[in-house]
Amino acid sequence: MARERAVSLREEGAIRDAWLEERLETVLPEVMERAGFDCWVLVAREYNEDPIVKTMLPATWITARRRTILVFTDFGRERAAIARYAVGSAFPAVWAPEDEPDQWARLNSYLEEKAPRRIALDSSSLFAVADGLSASEHAQMLDALSPTLRERVVATHEPAIGWLETRSKSEIAAYPDICARAHDLLRTALSPEVVAPGVTSTAEVEWWLRESVSTLGYRTWFHPSVSVQRRLRVVNGDFSEHPGDIVIERGDLVHIDFGIEYLGLHTDQQQHAYVLREGETEAPEGLRSGLGAANRLQDIVVEQFPRRATGNEVLAAARRQAIAERLQPCIYSHPIGLHGHGAGPTIGLWDQQYGVAGTGDYPIYDDTAYSIELSVTQDVPEWNDLEVRFMLEEDALFSSGELRFLDGRQTEFWLI
Repeated sequence: MARERAVSLREEGAIRDAWLEERLETVLPEVMERAGFDCWVLVAREYNEDPIVKTMLPATWITARRRTILVFTDFGRERAAIARYAVGSAFPAVWAPEDEPDQWARLNSYLEEKAPRRIALDSSSLFAVADGLSASEHAQMLDALSPTLRERVVATHEPAIGWLETRSKSEIAAYPDICARAHDLLRTALSPEVVAPGVTSTAEVEWWLRESVSTLGYRTWFHPSVSVQRRLRVVNGDFSEHPGDIVIERGDLVHIDFGIEYLGLHTDQQQHAYVLREGETEAPEGLRSGLGAANRLQDIVVEQFPRRATGNEVLAAARRQAIAERLQPCIYSHPIGLHGHGAGPTIGLWDQQYGVAGTGDYPIYDDTAYSIELSVTQDVPEWNDLEVRFMLEEDALFSSGELRFLDGRQTEFWLI
Protein backbone atom coordinates (compact mmCIF):
# COMPACT_ATOMS: atom_id res chain seq x y z
CA MET A 1 0.00 0.00 0.00
CA ALA A 2 1.64 3.24 -1.15
CA ARG A 3 2.10 5.95 1.41
CA GLU A 4 3.65 9.20 0.20
CA ARG A 5 5.76 11.15 2.62
CA ALA A 6 4.46 14.49 3.82
CA VAL A 7 5.63 17.71 2.22
CA SER A 8 8.76 19.28 3.69
CA LEU A 9 8.44 21.48 6.76
CA ARG A 10 9.18 24.53 4.62
CA GLU A 11 6.47 23.57 2.14
CA GLU A 12 4.06 22.86 4.97
CA GLY A 13 4.80 26.27 6.44
CA ALA A 14 3.99 27.97 3.14
CA ILE A 15 0.71 26.05 2.84
CA ARG A 16 -0.35 26.83 6.38
CA ASP A 17 0.52 30.52 6.04
CA ALA A 18 -1.59 30.71 2.87
CA TRP A 19 -4.46 28.96 4.65
CA LEU A 20 -4.13 31.36 7.59
CA GLU A 21 -4.43 34.36 5.28
CA GLU A 22 -7.47 32.80 3.62
CA ARG A 23 -9.06 32.07 6.99
CA LEU A 24 -8.44 35.60 8.24
CA GLU A 25 -9.98 37.06 5.08
CA THR A 26 -13.01 34.77 4.84
CA VAL A 27 -13.73 32.81 8.03
CA LEU A 28 -12.99 35.47 10.64
CA PRO A 29 -15.40 38.21 9.45
CA GLU A 30 -18.15 35.61 9.11
CA VAL A 31 -17.82 34.29 12.66
CA MET A 32 -17.38 37.74 14.23
CA GLU A 33 -20.50 39.05 12.48
CA ARG A 34 -22.42 35.93 13.47
CA ALA A 35 -21.41 36.46 17.11
CA GLY A 36 -22.15 40.19 16.95
CA PHE A 37 -18.67 41.43 17.93
CA ASP A 38 -17.02 44.15 15.85
CA CYS A 39 -13.83 43.88 17.95
CA TRP A 40 -11.84 40.97 19.37
CA VAL A 41 -8.72 41.30 21.50
CA LEU A 42 -6.31 38.39 22.05
CA VAL A 43 -3.54 38.65 24.62
CA ALA A 44 -0.77 36.11 25.16
CA ARG A 45 2.70 35.91 26.59
CA GLU A 46 5.55 33.74 25.39
CA TYR A 47 5.05 30.09 26.46
CA ASN A 48 1.58 30.84 27.82
CA GLU A 49 -0.27 31.40 24.58
CA ASP A 50 -4.02 31.60 24.24
CA PRO A 51 -4.93 28.52 22.12
CA ILE A 52 -6.44 30.89 19.55
CA VAL A 53 -3.22 32.90 19.28
CA LYS A 54 -1.34 29.67 18.56
CA THR A 55 -3.52 29.14 15.48
CA MET A 56 -2.78 32.66 14.19
CA LEU A 57 1.01 32.66 14.39
CA PRO A 58 2.99 32.42 11.13
CA ALA A 59 4.99 29.28 10.39
CA THR A 60 8.27 30.95 11.39
CA TRP A 61 6.91 31.68 14.87
CA ILE A 62 6.86 28.69 17.21
CA THR A 63 5.62 30.74 20.16
CA ALA A 64 4.39 34.25 20.83
CA ARG A 65 7.11 36.80 21.62
CA ARG A 66 7.14 38.78 24.85
CA ARG A 67 3.54 39.96 25.28
CA THR A 68 1.65 39.70 21.99
CA ILE A 69 -1.67 41.52 21.66
CA LEU A 70 -3.70 40.90 18.50
CA VAL A 71 -6.61 43.22 17.78
CA PHE A 72 -9.40 42.71 15.25
CA THR A 73 -11.72 45.59 14.45
CA ASP A 74 -14.46 46.19 11.87
CA PHE A 75 -15.63 42.59 12.38
CA GLY A 76 -12.13 41.26 11.69
CA ARG A 77 -11.51 43.17 8.48
CA GLU A 78 -8.81 45.27 10.17
CA ARG A 79 -5.99 43.56 12.02
CA ALA A 80 -3.13 44.88 14.12
CA ALA A 81 -0.54 43.78 16.68
CA ILE A 82 0.02 45.88 19.78
CA ALA A 83 3.45 44.37 20.04
CA ARG A 84 7.14 45.11 19.63
CA TYR A 85 7.13 43.06 16.42
CA ALA A 86 4.72 42.65 13.53
CA VAL A 87 3.20 39.15 13.67
CA GLY A 88 3.94 38.01 10.14
CA SER A 89 2.31 39.89 7.29
CA ALA A 90 -1.19 39.47 8.74
CA PHE A 91 -0.73 41.68 11.83
CA PRO A 92 1.24 44.92 11.35
CA ALA A 93 2.71 46.34 14.55
CA VAL A 94 1.04 49.58 15.65
CA TRP A 95 2.99 50.14 18.84
CA ALA A 96 6.23 52.14 19.02
CA PRO A 97 7.61 51.75 22.55
CA GLU A 98 9.88 54.73 21.99
CA ASP A 99 6.79 56.95 21.72
CA GLU A 100 4.58 55.16 24.25
CA PRO A 101 6.46 52.88 26.67
CA ASP A 102 3.26 51.41 28.14
CA GLN A 103 1.90 48.62 25.92
CA TRP A 104 -1.47 48.62 27.69
CA ALA A 105 -1.84 52.38 27.23
CA ARG A 106 -1.23 51.92 23.50
CA LEU A 107 -3.94 49.26 23.38
CA ASN A 108 -6.32 51.71 25.01
CA SER A 109 -5.49 54.53 22.60
CA TYR A 110 -5.74 52.21 19.58
CA LEU A 111 -9.18 51.02 20.65
CA GLU A 112 -10.29 54.59 21.25
CA GLU A 113 -9.25 55.39 17.68
CA LYS A 114 -11.34 52.48 16.34
CA ALA A 115 -14.31 53.07 18.69
CA PRO A 116 -15.66 49.49 18.74
CA ARG A 117 -19.16 48.79 20.01
CA ARG A 118 -18.59 45.28 21.47
CA ILE A 119 -15.17 43.90 22.42
CA ALA A 120 -14.78 40.14 22.79
CA LEU A 121 -12.27 38.59 25.19
CA ASP A 122 -11.56 34.85 25.36
CA SER A 123 -13.09 33.54 28.57
CA SER A 124 -15.29 30.46 28.93
CA SER A 125 -16.34 28.01 31.61
CA LEU A 126 -17.56 25.61 28.88
CA PHE A 127 -14.79 25.43 26.28
CA ALA A 128 -11.16 25.13 27.38
CA VAL A 129 -9.84 26.32 24.00
CA ALA A 130 -11.84 29.56 24.40
CA ASP A 131 -10.57 30.27 27.92
CA GLY A 132 -7.07 31.37 27.02
CA LEU A 133 -6.87 34.83 28.57
CA SER A 134 -4.96 34.54 31.83
CA ALA A 135 -6.29 36.16 34.99
CA SER A 136 -3.35 38.55 35.31
CA GLU A 137 -3.54 39.72 31.69
CA HIS A 138 -7.29 40.15 32.02
CA ALA A 139 -6.91 42.30 35.12
CA GLN A 140 -4.15 44.46 33.63
CA MET A 141 -6.09 45.03 30.44
CA LEU A 142 -9.26 46.10 32.21
CA ASP A 143 -7.26 48.44 34.45
CA ALA A 144 -5.74 50.08 31.36
CA LEU A 145 -8.97 50.61 29.43
CA SER A 146 -11.04 53.75 29.73
CA PRO A 147 -14.39 53.36 31.51
CA THR A 148 -16.22 53.69 28.18
CA LEU A 149 -14.20 50.89 26.57
CA ARG A 150 -14.37 48.74 29.68
CA GLU A 151 -18.16 48.79 29.54
CA ARG A 152 -18.01 47.34 26.02
CA VAL A 153 -15.90 44.31 26.97
CA VAL A 154 -17.65 40.92 26.96
CA ALA A 155 -16.14 37.63 28.16
CA THR A 156 -17.25 35.09 25.56
CA HIS A 157 -16.43 31.89 23.71
CA GLU A 158 -18.27 32.71 20.50
CA PRO A 159 -15.61 34.20 18.17
CA ALA A 160 -13.02 31.68 19.42
CA ILE A 161 -15.17 28.60 18.83
CA GLY A 162 -16.39 29.91 15.49
CA TRP A 163 -12.82 30.57 14.38
CA LEU A 164 -11.60 27.12 15.40
CA GLU A 165 -14.51 25.04 14.12
CA THR A 166 -15.10 26.64 10.69
CA ARG A 167 -13.14 25.17 7.79
CA SER A 168 -12.05 27.32 4.85
CA LYS A 169 -12.43 26.26 1.22
CA SER A 170 -8.77 25.19 1.03
CA GLU A 171 -9.01 23.15 4.22
CA ILE A 172 -12.18 21.45 2.99
CA ALA A 173 -10.41 20.56 -0.27
CA ALA A 174 -7.39 19.11 1.55
CA TYR A 175 -9.13 17.24 4.38
CA PRO A 176 -10.11 14.08 2.41
CA ASP A 177 -6.46 13.47 1.47
CA ILE A 178 -5.35 13.91 5.07
CA CYS A 179 -7.96 11.38 6.19
CA ALA A 180 -6.87 9.01 3.42
CA ARG A 181 -3.26 9.19 4.63
CA ALA A 182 -4.37 8.19 8.12
CA HIS A 183 -6.57 5.42 6.70
CA ASP A 184 -3.60 4.01 4.77
CA LEU A 185 -1.61 3.65 7.97
CA LEU A 186 -4.58 2.22 9.86
CA ARG A 187 -5.26 -0.40 7.20
CA THR A 188 -1.62 -1.43 7.05
CA ALA A 189 -1.50 -1.75 10.84
CA LEU A 190 -4.49 -4.11 10.57
CA SER A 191 -2.79 -6.38 8.03
CA PRO A 192 -0.32 -9.28 7.87
CA GLU A 193 2.34 -6.70 6.98
CA VAL A 194 2.38 -5.69 10.65
CA VAL A 195 0.53 -8.42 12.59
CA ALA A 196 1.83 -11.97 12.89
CA PRO A 197 -0.70 -14.03 14.92
CA GLY A 198 0.78 -15.48 18.08
CA VAL A 199 3.80 -13.17 17.85
CA THR A 200 2.82 -9.52 17.52
CA SER A 201 1.49 -7.70 20.56
CA THR A 202 -0.94 -4.80 20.70
CA ALA A 203 1.80 -2.49 22.01
CA GLU A 204 4.01 -3.37 19.05
CA VAL A 205 1.24 -2.28 16.66
CA GLU A 206 0.80 0.96 18.60
CA TRP A 207 4.49 1.78 18.35
CA TRP A 208 4.62 0.75 14.69
CA LEU A 209 1.99 3.42 14.09
CA ARG A 210 3.95 6.01 16.08
CA GLU A 211 7.17 5.25 14.18
CA SER A 212 5.41 5.28 10.80
CA VAL A 213 3.75 8.61 11.52
CA SER A 214 7.12 10.12 12.42
CA THR A 215 8.88 8.63 9.38
CA LEU A 216 6.24 9.99 7.02
CA GLY A 217 6.46 13.48 8.46
CA TYR A 218 3.08 13.59 10.19
CA ARG A 219 2.44 14.04 13.91
CA THR A 220 0.39 12.10 16.46
CA TRP A 221 -1.93 13.97 18.82
CA PHE A 222 -2.59 10.94 21.03
CA HIS A 223 -0.97 7.58 21.54
CA PRO A 224 -2.74 4.94 19.38
CA SER A 225 -4.84 2.38 21.22
CA VAL A 226 -4.91 -1.24 20.05
CA SER A 227 -7.16 -3.76 21.81
CA VAL A 228 -8.63 -7.20 21.17
CA GLN A 229 -11.85 -9.04 21.89
CA ARG A 230 -11.84 -12.83 21.62
CA ARG A 231 -14.11 -15.82 21.78
CA LEU A 232 -13.90 -16.72 25.45
CA ARG A 233 -13.80 -13.23 26.89
CA VAL A 234 -13.59 -9.55 26.07
CA VAL A 235 -9.94 -8.79 26.70
CA ASN A 236 -10.05 -5.02 26.52
CA GLY A 237 -11.67 -3.34 29.49
CA ASP A 238 -13.96 -0.41 30.06
CA PHE A 239 -13.75 2.80 28.00
CA SER A 240 -11.85 4.42 30.86
CA GLU A 241 -9.17 1.71 30.90
CA HIS A 242 -6.19 1.12 28.64
CA PRO A 243 -6.36 -2.49 27.41
CA GLY A 244 -2.71 -3.26 28.16
CA ASP A 245 -0.20 -5.21 26.08
CA ILE A 246 -1.67 -8.45 24.69
CA VAL A 247 -0.34 -10.88 22.07
CA ILE A 248 -2.73 -11.00 19.11
CA GLU A 249 -3.99 -14.54 18.44
CA ARG A 250 -5.96 -16.24 15.67
CA GLY A 251 -9.70 -15.68 16.12
CA ASP A 252 -9.22 -12.24 17.70
CA LEU A 253 -11.20 -9.15 16.80
CA VAL A 254 -8.59 -6.36 16.75
CA HIS A 255 -9.57 -2.72 17.21
CA ILE A 256 -7.47 0.42 16.65
CA ASP A 257 -8.13 4.02 17.68
CA PHE A 258 -5.70 6.24 15.78
CA GLY A 259 -5.25 9.80 14.56
CA ILE A 260 -2.70 12.10 12.95
CA GLU A 261 -2.11 15.82 12.61
CA TYR A 262 -0.96 17.09 9.22
CA LEU A 263 -1.03 20.62 7.81
CA GLY A 264 -2.63 21.67 11.07
CA LEU A 265 -5.69 19.43 10.62
CA HIS A 266 -6.42 16.36 12.72
CA THR A 267 -7.93 12.94 12.07
CA ASP A 268 -9.51 10.47 14.51
CA GLN A 269 -10.44 7.00 13.23
CA GLN A 270 -11.36 3.58 14.61
CA GLN A 271 -11.56 0.34 12.65
CA HIS A 272 -11.41 -3.44 13.17
CA ALA A 273 -9.63 -6.45 11.74
CA TYR A 274 -10.45 -10.11 12.25
CA VAL A 275 -7.59 -12.62 12.58
CA LEU A 276 -8.66 -15.75 10.70
CA ARG A 277 -8.56 -19.10 12.45
CA GLU A 278 -7.22 -22.10 10.56
CA GLY A 279 -9.67 -22.97 7.78
CA GLU A 280 -11.62 -19.70 7.97
CA THR A 281 -11.99 -17.38 4.99
CA GLU A 282 -14.10 -14.73 6.68
CA ALA A 283 -15.15 -13.55 10.11
CA PRO A 284 -18.02 -15.35 11.87
CA GLU A 285 -21.49 -14.18 10.90
CA GLY A 286 -22.18 -12.86 14.39
CA LEU A 287 -19.21 -10.50 14.18
CA ARG A 288 -20.17 -9.36 10.69
CA SER A 289 -23.69 -8.71 11.92
CA GLY A 290 -22.31 -6.57 14.74
CA LEU A 291 -20.26 -4.49 12.32
CA GLY A 292 -23.36 -4.04 10.20
CA ALA A 293 -25.27 -2.82 13.26
CA ALA A 294 -22.54 -0.27 13.97
CA ASN A 295 -22.73 0.89 10.34
CA ARG A 296 -26.48 1.30 10.77
CA LEU A 297 -25.89 3.50 13.82
CA GLN A 298 -23.53 5.61 11.70
CA ASP A 299 -26.31 5.97 9.13
CA ILE A 300 -28.74 7.10 11.81
CA VAL A 301 -26.39 9.80 13.12
CA VAL A 302 -25.71 11.00 9.56
CA GLU A 303 -29.46 11.14 8.87
CA GLN A 304 -30.19 13.17 12.01
CA PHE A 305 -27.43 15.74 11.56
CA PRO A 306 -29.15 18.06 9.07
CA ARG A 307 -32.45 17.92 10.99
CA ARG A 308 -31.17 19.01 14.41
CA ALA A 309 -29.85 22.30 15.74
CA THR A 310 -27.47 21.19 18.52
CA GLY A 311 -25.28 18.28 19.55
CA ASN A 312 -27.72 17.22 22.27
CA GLU A 313 -30.59 17.19 19.78
CA VAL A 314 -28.63 14.95 17.38
CA LEU A 315 -27.73 12.63 20.27
CA ALA A 316 -31.30 12.31 21.54
CA ALA A 317 -32.87 11.78 18.11
CA ALA A 318 -30.24 9.27 17.01
CA ARG A 319 -30.58 7.26 20.22
CA ARG A 320 -34.37 7.18 19.92
CA GLN A 321 -34.17 5.85 16.39
CA ALA A 322 -31.45 3.32 17.19
CA ILE A 323 -33.30 1.95 20.21
CA ALA A 324 -36.50 1.74 18.14
CA GLU A 325 -34.51 -0.46 15.74
CA ARG A 326 -33.47 -2.69 18.69
CA LEU A 327 -29.84 -1.59 18.65
CA GLN A 328 -27.78 -1.05 21.80
CA PRO A 329 -26.19 2.31 20.91
CA CYS A 330 -23.51 4.42 22.55
CA ILE A 331 -22.78 7.71 20.79
CA TYR A 332 -19.82 9.90 21.70
CA SER A 333 -19.02 11.97 18.62
CA HIS A 334 -17.09 15.23 18.64
CA PRO A 335 -15.86 18.08 16.43
CA ILE A 336 -12.43 17.85 14.85
CA GLY A 337 -10.18 20.26 12.99
CA LEU A 338 -7.41 22.44 14.41
CA HIS A 339 -7.59 20.20 17.50
CA GLY A 340 -8.28 16.47 17.74
CA HIS A 341 -11.12 16.89 20.20
CA GLY A 342 -12.11 20.09 18.48
CA ALA A 343 -14.21 23.16 19.10
CA GLY A 344 -17.95 22.97 18.63
CA PRO A 345 -20.90 20.88 19.81
CA THR A 346 -20.37 17.73 21.84
CA ILE A 347 -22.59 14.88 20.58
CA GLY A 348 -22.65 12.61 23.61
CA LEU A 349 -19.93 11.21 25.84
CA TRP A 350 -19.63 7.48 26.44
CA ASP A 351 -20.68 8.04 30.06
CA GLN A 352 -23.23 10.80 29.30
CA GLN A 353 -25.79 9.36 26.91
CA TYR A 354 -28.65 11.66 27.90
CA GLY A 355 -27.03 14.91 26.86
CA VAL A 356 -23.99 16.98 27.77
CA ALA A 357 -24.87 20.23 29.50
CA GLY A 358 -23.36 23.34 27.94
CA THR A 359 -21.14 22.05 25.15
CA GLY A 360 -23.88 19.73 23.90
CA ASP A 361 -26.21 22.71 23.55
CA TYR A 362 -23.85 24.54 21.19
CA PRO A 363 -25.32 24.93 17.66
CA ILE A 364 -24.26 22.98 14.58
CA TYR A 365 -22.94 25.30 11.88
CA ASP A 366 -22.02 24.78 8.24
CA ASP A 367 -18.47 23.95 7.09
CA THR A 368 -17.56 22.15 10.31
CA ALA A 369 -15.93 18.73 10.71
CA TYR A 370 -16.70 15.89 13.11
CA SER A 371 -15.46 12.50 14.19
CA ILE A 372 -18.55 10.30 14.13
CA GLU A 373 -17.53 8.09 17.05
CA LEU A 374 -19.88 5.44 18.42
CA SER A 375 -20.38 1.81 19.27
CA VAL A 376 -23.02 -0.92 19.24
CA THR A 377 -23.02 -3.80 21.69
CA GLN A 378 -24.33 -7.12 20.44
CA ASP A 379 -24.22 -10.80 21.44
CA VAL A 380 -22.19 -13.04 19.11
CA PRO A 381 -23.65 -16.59 18.83
CA GLU A 382 -20.38 -18.13 17.59
CA TRP A 383 -18.69 -16.78 20.71
CA ASN A 384 -21.10 -18.43 23.16
CA ASP A 385 -23.35 -15.33 23.01
CA LEU A 386 -20.56 -13.19 24.42
CA GLU A 387 -21.45 -9.50 24.40
CA VAL A 388 -19.09 -7.71 22.01
CA ARG A 389 -18.67 -3.99 21.47
CA PHE A 390 -18.25 -2.82 17.87
CA MET A 391 -16.52 0.56 17.97
CA LEU A 392 -16.25 2.74 14.88
CA GLU A 393 -15.03 6.26 14.24
CA GLU A 394 -14.78 8.13 10.96
CA ASP A 395 -14.21 11.78 10.07
CA ALA A 396 -16.93 13.72 8.30
CA LEU A 397 -17.71 17.23 7.05
CA PHE A 398 -21.02 19.03 7.54
CA SER A 399 -21.49 21.43 4.63
CA SER A 400 -24.49 22.73 2.68
CA GLY A 401 -26.81 20.96 5.09
CA GLU A 402 -25.27 17.51 4.52
CA LEU A 403 -22.92 15.35 6.60
CA ARG A 404 -20.59 13.20 4.49
CA PHE A 405 -17.58 11.05 5.37
CA LEU A 406 -14.34 12.61 4.18
CA ASP A 407 -12.72 9.34 3.07
CA GLY A 408 -15.42 6.71 3.32
CA ARG A 409 -15.89 4.27 6.18
CA GLN A 410 -15.26 0.63 7.08
CA THR A 411 -18.12 -1.71 6.14
CA GLU A 412 -16.18 -5.01 6.17
CA PHE A 413 -13.50 -6.33 8.50
CA TRP A 414 -9.90 -6.20 7.40
CA LEU A 415 -8.65 -9.81 7.46
CA ILE A 416 -5.35 -11.03 8.84
